[in-house]
Amino acid sequence: MHGIGNDFVMINCMATQIPEEKLPELSRKLNDRKYGIGGDGIVLVLPSRTAELQMRMFNPDGSEAEMCGNGIRCFAKYAYDRKIVDSKDLRIQTAAGVKSVKMNVNNKR
Repeated sequence: MHGIGNDFVMINCMATQIPEEKLPELSRKLNDRKYGIGGDGIVLVLPSRTAELQMRMFNPDGSEAEMCGNGIRCFAKYAYDRKIVDSKDLRIQTAAGVKSVKMNVNNKR
């Protein structure tokens, strides 16, 4: 997905999670613009106990970001478009705390 100049590889982990130790290397491989998909990070869509969903974002170097503004917008749209959530108002758990997102949606499902 593309969000105001950044592009992200979105990974739906609602049913199956990726082992924690594999995430940094996965991000490095997928975000490599010469040999991978290429991107500014991978964004994981995860279940949450404290919000509607949890977002984790890994940079191309494999480090985990606490939060990403463009990433969270892509995350919300991805979850809404794929009917993971029904509401246009979401609370999303991040490493920087729970963030509230309100989407403006022009089309109706």
